Amino acid sequence: MVKQLTPDICVIGGGAAGLTVAAGAAAFGVPVVLVEKGPMGGDCLNHGCVPSKALIAASRHAHSIRVAAEFGIAAAGPVIDQERLTARIQSVIVGIAPHDSVERFTSLGVEVIKDEACFVDNRTIAAGDRLIRARRFVIATGSSPAIPPIPGLAETPFLTNETLFSLKRLPRHLVVIGGGPVGLEMAGAHRRLGVEVTVVDKTEALSGQDPELAAIVLDGLRAEGVHLHERTAIHAVERTERGIRLRCENGNGPFGIEGSDLLVAAGRAPVHASLGLDAAGIRHDPKRIEVGPNLRTSNRRVYAIGDAAGGLFTHQASYHARLVLQQILFRLPAREKPFIVPRVIFTEPELAHVGLTEERAREAAPGATILRLDYSANDRSRTDGLGRGLIKVVVGRRGRVLGAAIAGSGAGEMINLWAFAVANRLTLKHFQTYVAPYPTLSEIGKQAAISYYSPMARNRLLRTVLRFLRHFG
Repeated sequence: MVKQLTPDICVIGGGAAGLTVAAGAAAFGVPVVLVEKGPMGGDCLNHGCVPSKALIAASRHAHSIRVAAEFGIAAAGPVIDQERLTARIQSVIVGIAPHDSVERFTSLGVEVIKDEACFVDNRTIAAGDRLIRARRFVIATGSSPAIPPIPGLAETPFLTNETLFSLKRLPRHLVVIGGGPVGLEMAGAHRRLGVEVTVVDKTEALSGQDPELAAIVLDGLRAEGVHLHERTAIHAVERTERGIRLRCENGNGPFGIEGSDLLVAAGRAPVHASLGLDAAGIRHDPKRIEVGPNLRTSNRRVYAIGDAAGGLFTHQASYHARLVLQQILFRLPAREKPFIVPRVIFTEPELAHVGLTEERAREAAPGATILRLDYSANDRSRTDGLGRGLIKVVVGRRGRVLGAAIAGSGAGEMINLWAFAVANRLTLKHFQTYVAPYPTLSEIGKQAAISYYSPMARNRLLRTVLRFLRHFG
C-alpha cells in the first residue's frame, strides 16, 4: 500500500548539502523528509574529502621520514603497510559516520527514507512505497566520477575515488588520467608513499588556476618524482599482463605509458539522470541542474544545491544549504556569491584562493593593486624548510581586499583570513591593527598587507610633516 507524506521540506540526497538543510530545518521544528538511497554522508565522507585527507596525512608522515636527514636526523626509509594504512582510513570514516547517520537524523526529527527518489509530477516524488508531496524540495544528489569516452577504457579495470581508498595493496605504478585537484592530490600522496606516478592531462594541469601559483605546485610535484604529461591526448587504453597501457600523443608525437593501475580523475558529473526532472518541469543538462542566483530551479518549488548545482566543494554545499534555508524558512531573499567561497587544492605545496584572481582583477577591477610576498621572507618558513611559496593579494582602489591566492605549505589554513576579509568587504586598514604571532606562517599575509602602505614612506608631503614634527623634541 502506498503511503503519502506531506512534509514542508523534502530533501533528496544525504551528503553535506542535504544533511545541512535537513538538520537546519528540523532544528526549527519544521517537518522534513530526507531521501537517500546510498550511504549517509555522501561522497565527501565515504569516498572524497575524508578518506583522501587521511591518505594525504599518511603520505606526509612518510615524506617527513625521507627528508629527516636534512634536519640532522638519521632515519631509515619508511616502510608502508598498506593494509594498516587502509584500515586507518576506514577508521577515520567510521569515527565521523555517526554524525551523519540515519539514527542521528531520526533523533533530530527528520524522517529518513533509504530509497531512490523520482519526481512523478511538479510537486510529488515517489520513493519506494511512499509518495511525498512537499511544499518545497531540495535536490542535493551530489556527483560521481566523470568517465571520459576513451576507446578501451570500459573494458579495462580502473580506479576512481570511489574505489581507490579500499585498495589492499599499493600500486607499483599509478597512472592518473586528469591533472585537476583530485588527480594531483592523489598523485602527490601516492608518490610520497613510494609509488611511481604518471599524470596525463589533455590540457594543462591545474588549468583555470593562477598560472604562476600553479607552476609552484607543479614544480613541487615534479621535484618529488611525479611524471606530468600535459596537453596529451589519450587515443586508447588497454589491459596488459602487468597492468594497463595508454596510447598517447602530444606535440612530440605518439608514445605509450604503461602502469600497474589506472586512476580516472577527469572531473565530476552530477547525479540526476534518474530523478525524473522532466516530469517536474526542471531544466537541466548533462553537467548541471539549471538554477538562478537564489539556487531555485525552473520549478519554483524546487531548489538544487551543492554538486547538483555545479558547486564541487563541501563547504560550498553547506553555504548553498544555508542560503536555501534562509529562503524556505524565513522567506528572506538570498543570492549566491560565488566569489566569497574559498577553494583549496591539497597538494604539497597547497594551492588556495578566494575572490578575484590577478587575471580576473585586470578585467573587473581596473587600477587594482597586486601585493606579493614570497615564503622566503618568512622566518617560520625557513625554520621548517618549507621551500617555495607565494601569496598574492588583490586590492581595490581604496584598499579593499578583492581576492587572495596562495601557493605553499599551509595555504589552506592561511586562506581563511582572506576569505573572511573578502566576505566582509574589509580593507587593508583593518589589517594594521591585527597582530600576527611570531614565528608563524600567518605573518606572510600580514607582511603582504603592510606592503600596501610602503609607498607612504616615500611620500614627500608626509616626509615634510615628519621633519616639522622633529622640531618639537
